[in-house]
Amino acid sequence: MRYIEKVLQTTASGNVLRKRGFDRRRFRQNVPIMLMFLPALAFFLIFRYAPIGGLVIAFKNYNFADGVFGSPWVGFKNFEILFSQPQMLQIIRNTILLSFLQIVVGFPFPILVAILLNEARKLWFKKLVQTLIYLPHFLNWVIIGGIIALVFAQEKGILNHFVTQWSETAYPFLYKENSWIAIFVGSGIWKEAGWNAIIYLAALAAVDPALYEAASMDGAGKLRQIRSITLPAILPTIAIMFVLSIGHFMEVSFDQIYVLKNSAVSSVSEVISTWNFRVGINGGQFSLATAMGFFESMVALILVIAANILAKRTGNSLW
Repeated sequence: MRYIEKVLQTTASGNVLRKRGFDRRRFRQNVPIMLMFLPALAFFLIFRYAPIGGLVIAFKNYNFADGVFGSPWVGFKNFEILFSQPQMLQIIRNTILLSFLQIVVGFPFPILVAILLNEARKLWFKKLVQTLIYLPHFLNWVIIGGIIALVFAQEKGILNHFVTQWSETAYPFLYKENSWIAIFVGSGIWKEAGWNAIIYLAALAAVDPALYEAASMDGAGKLRQIRSITLPAILPTIAIMFVLSIGHFMEVSFDQIYVLKNSAVSSVSEVISTWNFRVGINGGQFSLATAMGFFESMVALILVIAANILAKRTGNSLW
């Protein structure tokens, strides 16, 4: 008995040490996985983390001759110049407004699409709808912009073809601020709602079908099943996706804005990303553009922390 107890103690102590220490056997087994992970790690290190060092340009009077580290320091002067410009308040307001509409109006659509597809019983119909709603995601914004111009153009647009049959003049959808904002938000939903629904469909795939059968036997209708089973099942996914979307709150899609904007609606279409392109790239004022990017990143960080605090109250936070 003493020998058996000693063997068990030795085995248990060995397992504890293996859990606490370095397990060579498991490391050798995971070498192929780690090698496959190296390209992704290199990508993030080179293109995501290394450029963070360039933020020092926001506190310098950058020029090509002296380089990033040789340019003279100016402290917070770039930020003072940035926020003293009269149009800056309007640009920030436009960014917040468009981002707010994209989240409030656009965020529920992937959830709705996922729920509707999950309720579809005909497999061929489900595959057909999935293909049609996923397709816009793979189209470039230049192509999407051409489609929008084809539909909403004032002179030869498809929609105005029907409008002129009821009135004498065509309506300038792309040149009125309210209609342009509606087209901007709607085109973003049309392009990305189907693709974002994949995440919610994956979460719904883990729901036990027996729950729906039990609810149906108890007399619960489809709406009650969605409210009592489907939504609670994907609530953690919704919370995580909401926190991630808040992280991009200040990043209005540059491609979408650049393709759809025009001078007639510049008062609502000029956002931080287009201002950075116009001033930083075209104007060569890299320090001001970097200062704006730094401000944008700090606001996004604060919003992510706040959103995560709210999500933590439901027990579905990121950290």
